[in-house]
Parts: sequence; C-alpha cells; structure tokens
Amino acid sequence: MDFSLELTPDLVAIFLTLFVLEIVLGVDNVIFISILAAKLPESQQAKARTLGLTLAMVMRVGLVLLAGWIITLNDDLFTVFGMGFSGRELILIGGGGFLLYKAIHEIHLKLEGEEDSHVSTAAKATFGAVLAQILAMDLVFSLDSVITAVGMTSNMIVIISAVVISFGILLFAARYIFEFVNRHPTVKMLALSFLLLIGVFLIAEGFGFHIDKAFIYGPMVFAVLVESLNLAAARRRKRQGKAEEEEAVRLHVRTYATPVRGSADDAVTGHSHPQRDSSA
Repeated sequence: MDFSLELTPDLVAIFLTLFVLEIVLGVDNVIFISILAAKLPESQQAKARTLGLTLAMVMRVGLVLLAGWIITLNDDLFTVFGMGFSGRELILIGGGGFLLYKAIHEIHLKLEGEEDSHVSTAAKATFGAVLAQILAMDLVFSLDSVITAVGMTSNMIVIISAVVISFGILLFAARYIFEFVNRHPTVKMLALSFLLLIGVFLIAEGFGFHIDKAFIYGPMVFAVLVESLNLAAARRRKRQGKAEEEEAVRLHVRTYATPVRGSADDAVTGHSHPQRDSSA
C-alpha cells in the first residue's frame, strides 16, 4: 500500500477516473437506498438515507485499507463442474440475486397496484431490516468498486480521497434524488429497471462472464436522456394546459361580468334604458 502524497499527471487522471466511477456506483447505491427508505415512515426516511450512505462510505474506506485481504478473495474456494468460485464471486452472485429479487418484487408491486397497501403494513417496524438490506448492498457495491480501484492504483490517498469526496457530494444530493425518484413514477420504474440490469450484471460477473461496464452504463445514460426529454415534454404540456385553462377562465369571467342591455335583469329590477324610454 502506498500513502505518498506526490501528485503526478497519471495519479490525477486516475483520481478523476475513480471519482467518476464512485459517483456512478454511488448513484446506483442512492437509488437502491431511496427505494428501500420509501418503505419506512416519513420520519425515518432521511435517517435511513444518511446512515446508509455514511456506512457505505465507511465500509468502502475500510475495504480500501484491507486491500491485501480483498485481493485474496479472488482465490478459488471450491470448484463445481470444473468452474471455480472465489469469495468475491460468491458475494457478487449473492448480491446480484438479492438485487434482482428486490427489483422484480418492486416492479410487481407497482404493476399490480399493491405498493401503497404494502407500504402501510410493512413499514411499521422495519428500520433495522431496511438498514441490514442497505448494508448488504453497500458491501456488494463497495467490493466491486474497491477491486476496480486497487487494480488501477496502489496509492491509498488517491482512492480514499475519491471515495470521501464523491460520497460527500452524494450525501448532499441524496434527498433530492430520493424526492425526484419517488415523485415521478416513470423515473422510479426506470430506476428499478437499472437495478434489475445491475443485478444480472453482478450475477454474470460472479459466474465468470466479464462484461465491460460501458455496455451497462452506456444504455443507462441513454435511457436517462430519453426520460429527461419525456419529463421536459410533460412539463411543457402541463404548462400549456394551465395557460389554456387560465385563458378559458378569464374569458368566462369577462363574458358574464357586464349584463347585456335588455336582459332579464332589467325586467326584474324594473330599470329601463334611455333609448327605450324616448321611443315610448
């Protein structure tokens, strides 16, 4: 392990790469935490988000310091039908399977319209269970991130700095991401689809099928851009609808604000217009 502070162009480039990687993996983590925290009472949601992200950062830094032990997780523990399985692969398979189950379960609840009833019954005393699920997925995301980081550089200062700074940004943005995901049903479904995709990716990695992350995050970025266009179009239609409604109300009030001469109001009040009196 290297704790030197000497900065070189190569280390700066590695730091920026790790920082972007931590942000991307951190957003996945925030989305998962947001979906789990939404099951809790509103008074506990912010606490679950903050505690979950803080523990994720501590866990990631701890795994960085245990880089020597992390590397040993790549050694095969046993073999099944000629295929060896290491500790890292078992963690990836277990985490991917759990992520797959949670994503499918949440999508099922949304499609069947059972989400609200489950929230009211399952969110009474589940803070510990939710936190345990968050920690389990923190371990999976952290393990993948640390192994990638250690493979890029042995400078612990660079890795820890990228982790701490990225998590500081995510900790600030977590509330906004949480509110945005839960306020837009289509975005929440898209987020669940991302988790589904990441779960499949983790399981494939666990069984030894290496998939370039560009094939995972590239389509995800494209899907986010398309959904951003859909949300912008929806906001524009909503503004146009409000403008048309206000215009209709304004015209309606203007039409009936001044009584028409010779109307039934004159007959009721007994008033007559000067033109009619002169003709009489």
